[in-house]
Amino acid sequence: MSQLCLPFFFLLFISIPFKATSHGIETERTVLLELKQQLGNPLSLAHWNSSSSPCDWPEINCTANSITEVHLREKNIVVSVPPTICDLKNLTYLDLYNNFIPGGFPILYNCSKLQILDLSQNYFVGPIPNDIDRLSTLVSLDISGNNFSGDIPPSIGRLPLLNTLNIVQNQFNGTFPKEIGNLSNLEVLNMAYNEFVPMRIPSEFSQMSKLLYLWMTQTNLIGEVPESFDNLSSLQHLDLAVNNLEGPIPSSLFSLKNLTVVYLYCNKLSGEIPKTVDALSLIEIDLSVNSLTGSIPEDFGKLQHLEFLNLAYNQLTAELPTSIAQLPALRDFRVFQNKLSGVLPPEFGLHSGLEGFEVSENQFSGQLPEHLCAGGVLQGVIAYTNNLTGRIPESLGNCPTLRTIQLHNNKFSGEIPRRIWTTFNLSILLLTNNSFSGKLPSRLAWNMSRVEISNNKFSGEIPPGIASWSNLVVFQASNNLFSGKIPKEVTNLPRLTTLLLNGNDFSGELPSEIISWRSLTTLDVSNNKLSGEIPAAIASLPDLLNLDLSENQFSGEIPPEIGNLKLTYLNLSSNQLVGKIPKMLNNLAYEGSFSKNSDLCADHPILKLPDCNSKLNQPDKLSSKCIAMIVALSILASSIILVLSFFLVRDYRRKKYGQYLSTWKLTSFQRLVFTKRSILSNLTDNNLIGSGGSGKVYRIAINRLGDYVAVKKIWNSKKVDHKLEKEFLAEVEILSNIRHSNIVKLLCCISSEDSKLLVYEYMENQSLDRWLHGNKRRPISGMNSVHHAVLDWPRRLQIAVGAAQGLCYMHHECLTPIIHRDVKSSNILLDSEFNAKIADFGLAKMLTRHASAHSMSTVAGSFGYLAPEYAYTTKINAKVDVYSFGVVLLELVTGKEANNTDENMNLAEWAWQHFSDDKPVEEILDPEVKETSHLEEMILVYKVGILSTHASPSNRPSMKEVSHILRSCCLPNGHAAKKLGSKFDVAPLLGRDTPSYLSGYNHGKKGSEEDDNMTNIV
Repeated sequence: MSQLCLPFFFLLFISIPFKATSHGIETERTVLLELKQQLGNPLSLAHWNSSSSPCDWPEINCTANSITEVHLREKNIVVSVPPTICDLKNLTYLDLYNNFIPGGFPILYNCSKLQILDLSQNYFVGPIPNDIDRLSTLVSLDISGNNFSGDIPPSIGRLPLLNTLNIVQNQFNGTFPKEIGNLSNLEVLNMAYNEFVPMRIPSEFSQMSKLLYLWMTQTNLIGEVPESFDNLSSLQHLDLAVNNLEGPIPSSLFSLKNLTVVYLYCNKLSGEIPKTVDALSLIEIDLSVNSLTGSIPEDFGKLQHLEFLNLAYNQLTAELPTSIAQLPALRDFRVFQNKLSGVLPPEFGLHSGLEGFEVSENQFSGQLPEHLCAGGVLQGVIAYTNNLTGRIPESLGNCPTLRTIQLHNNKFSGEIPRRIWTTFNLSILLLTNNSFSGKLPSRLAWNMSRVEISNNKFSGEIPPGIASWSNLVVFQASNNLFSGKIPKEVTNLPRLTTLLLNGNDFSGELPSEIISWRSLTTLDVSNNKLSGEIPAAIASLPDLLNLDLSENQFSGEIPPEIGNLKLTYLNLSSNQLVGKIPKMLNNLAYEGSFSKNSDLCADHPILKLPDCNSKLNQPDKLSSKCIAMIVALSILASSIILVLSFFLVRDYRRKKYGQYLSTWKLTSFQRLVFTKRSILSNLTDNNLIGSGGSGKVYRIAINRLGDYVAVKKIWNSKKVDHKLEKEFLAEVEILSNIRHSNIVKLLCCISSEDSKLLVYEYMENQSLDRWLHGNKRRPISGMNSVHHAVLDWPRRLQIAVGAAQGLCYMHHECLTPIIHRDVKSSNILLDSEFNAKIADFGLAKMLTRHASAHSMSTVAGSFGYLAPEYAYTTKINAKVDVYSFGVVLLELVTGKEANNTDENMNLAEWAWQHFSDDKPVEEILDPEVKETSHLEEMILVYKVGILSTHASPSNRPSMKEVSHILRSCCLPNGHAAKKLGSKFDVAPLLGRDTPSYLSGYNHGKKGSEEDDNMTNIV
């Protein structure tokens, strides 16, 4: 009997803890279901129910049938964290990353076993509590990407188990304590992007002997780097960039055996770089933008693992150590803008896979190294403004990865290796101010967008094969020895914005049939021997701003249509032109434009020209009796013809028009108050308000109340242009699926076999660029009247906020994120209240949710707004829109055009140059709106524009951040604006390296693809 009972008692014994455990998990499920309710029952947690085990829910991890981890990242939580979550007594890991949680630091003191707490990327505010040490079991604390402020409390140094502390990108504006140095187990300390009060690095930090990773970029550090850092024996990654550190680099710093990364760029460090380097594990060194002197240490040649070396923007002298060229891992070498001299070591590229080689603005002499692309991965050679001589190495022509060659302002000579012209991925070729010779090729690399060869000795004719240079945006060939005729094929370049052929020996006539110059903004053929009449077709170029035909032999009259152009610069002087100048050009803005043309005149001249009326013989006047007879006979004949014709034509037209309407299909995306008949019947020249590369735009009245729509006609040919069809389909796909008050509304699509129409809401105040720049070119017509067509600052800020909100919606709120790819002031339209709306999505590309970037077959967008990474990579992401929008912000603040600063550089280059020279911001603000009452707002928007056009995409903010900052400008008293303005203080940014970067290659701190796609919430 007793033997039979043993199994029973055994089962009873083991069932007791099982029932207790089962009861425990049921209790914890109840806690979670209550938590779900307190969080507002988010749809993302709909699978949390009472019929399943919490341990099976993807957000929950269990150990021994008890909940130990809760992962609620990216669940769109918008309420505070309930303290009841600590009823999960065994909770060790709480992850709330990337939600919208408001309020102060959550009360979690009852979570007695909590080890890992991730509150990053939320909307938390206020200080870290002074009793944070009550969470004594914490091993990892991440509060980055929030709005915490104030001081870091000393109590944080009393978390004995803490291994990781991440407080990056908050609004801390107080102090951080030396007690952090007491965290003896700390391995990762990230404090970057916080505007602490100016502080020295506490010497106590050197006590953290286990510290592996120290990141304090842009934390307002002052003083010197402590010599005691040599105690950080485990340190691998040191980033103290973008601060105000001064003095020498500690001689002991490069003796840390485990050190792999050193970032000290953008400080005020001086003296020489330590000569002894024992940290042989170093992979990346960035000491750029300081005041370092002396020579580059020979010991750098010992760093067999070194991949990235950036010493740019210092005052380094002497020659480069030959051993650096022999480093086997070196990928990226940057020493531009120093005082280095001597010959470039010829072994560069032979021993490693060199990707970037930037030695511009030094005093190097001799030849360019022959083997730069020996590794087969070279992307950029930037060696402009030196004393280099000889020929370009033939080997560069066998480098398929090469994207940019910038050798201008040197003493090179000889012919360009033939293969360079057609190097597969080459996009930018800058050779101005050398002594190159030879002829132009018939073919160019498929992606070549910028060729600048002015001030050389190139000769011969422009080959007809130039028609194949289809992606060319800028062609500058001034002051060479070119001759012959300018071929008509040069007009077949659809993307061309700038054509400079002045100072050559061209003859004959300008091509009269301009086929594809729809994007041209600058045409200069001055100082040649061109003859014949000025082609009237020039007047059909919708974007032409600068026209110089001076010092030639043009004859005949000036085509009157040229007066309709919105020219900012015109020079027709020193020709043989005759007759009356166009009425619209009789303007003091064009003074001097017509000199040395002895037979030109003007009606009621404002310029120094003869009066046409005084030169012409007046014809005899007809008698009033003859005039009366002619008028009477004409009226009688016309009446008879009209009466006879009306009845014959009416029925025919009705029948024909009915058949015509039936060939059109209307697809509506909104509720319409018009018909396709009312649209089609009004597509007349009287209603034409614009034209461009992708079609014509009409303004059509839809009722008698003064309401209009805008109609974009995409093509009109039986032979469909596939490029335009692609743009058309892209625009319809995007606009028909998005709804936002700051994105232009697509009402419907009307299509037939040979034409496509897009019908939009009409924007009464047209485009932003008309308001910013139109009145500088000519009076603005067709706009609502405002005070002499000048936008005051509040309206400019309103426009900036609206446009940012539209782009933010596209990037962050659409189900499928959208990159516009052609953000510019002419694609920002304004309604009657000056609300901004993003328009023209023909170039936009849909991105899949998880794609890091898409490869683009050709460079899209508009010159001056193009993000520079187009020059060295075909992979782009939303940061290209951020760059372009940054240019728009600079336009709003300075009043200047994106491509016209009168200093041979675009607006972004000019603004960065001004910034890098430490000039006062007030100097470049638009004088038309510069008012003391708005000065802080304008400076903040300028800073956002500078930051948005940063060299490295990873260092640009997201559109969510930009929108948040700009909206803060509109808050009462601007308090948030001031806080955010200080947070985004860009005074010491690495972007001082901009000049050659904006010309095509990245000079900023290198960033990973993960960096490029990271979106932080301000």
